[in-house]
Amino acid sequence: MSALLEKPRQSGRPTPPRRRRSRPALAIAVCLASLALALLLAAHVLVPRMLGLSLIVESALPWFGAAIPVLLVAGLIARSRGAVAAALIPAIVWGVMFVPALVPLTQSAGGASGTLTVASQNVEADSGTAAESAQALAAQGADVIGLQEMDDTARAEVEAVLSESYPHSYGIGTVGVWSKYPIENAQALDLGLGWQRGIAADLATPTGLVSLYVIHAASARPADHEARDEMLANLADYVPRDENARLIMMGDFNAGSSDRSLAGLTDQLAEPNQNGGGFGFTWPAAFPATRPDHVLSRGMDVTSNSTLRAGSSDHLAVITTLAL
Repeated sequence: MSALLEKPRQSGRPTPPRRRRSRPALAIAVCLASLALALLLAAHVLVPRMLGLSLIVESALPWFGAAIPVLLVAGLIARSRGAVAAALIPAIVWGVMFVPALVPLTQSAGGASGTLTVASQNVEADSGTAAESAQALAAQGADVIGLQEMDDTARAEVEAVLSESYPHSYGIGTVGVWSKYPIENAQALDLGLGWQRGIAADLATPTGLVSLYVIHAASARPADHEARDEMLANLADYVPRDENARLIMMGDFNAGSSDRSLAGLTDQLAEPNQNGGGFGFTWPAAFPATRPDHVLSRGMDVTSNSTLRAGSSDHLAVITTLAL
């Protein structure tokens, strides 16, 4: 009887912890989503233009990186090494594409011949603060100020506040430029659409001529961006024909840095990184999410590049200093 009442002997071995089960369905979903994201990033130029898909995708392309942490967490939840490894693929692709642009610009004092500071902003026709924008950019020490989306009233107001310090100017259509240095050979830029939204000129700096272009490209919407595409393609044809070794092209291109329509220009001209790093988004000013405003150049090193709020425009201004 006593034997029946004896407690069973303990083996002394601890009970192994219960292993959490993997989630194969979630792991498969993470792998497929990761590969799709990597393919979208690497081959975004293959996204069809129909229904404005290419414009939507390429305008938001840097933001697709926000999905990568979600995929990594989901891979961990699935307890799948394969899923986590798959989530690292778009992370690598995104890093190769965008991390170099995020590195802060290495600033310098410029060469012995001095520097040239240019400022550009779409002042938004309905903002009524074009003159305020011009004053703010002048206060930043800009030698050349290019403004876009101006009407006759805005142009007159800007001229009133800049004419004394910037005696050289030229304007046509929605664009205008004011300069401390003489402007030579200024003319409306023929972009093949009959629109007066571009200026080409020679800027007479102390070290010689610099070609200057001020651009206000046609608006781009998901179902309506053909006019902008044509303007940018025609604009790219001017670059190899320009006789000056030094060239600056600035304005509102209505195309983000990842937009395939801008590639014809960025393949020939350089766009500098930002002083403080980051993408330098300029629109909308309240919460910048893309960068339709650019300062592109060749033949000069950029010593400073930043964005700033000027006036009440829905675009931030871009101010860039180049070594002469």
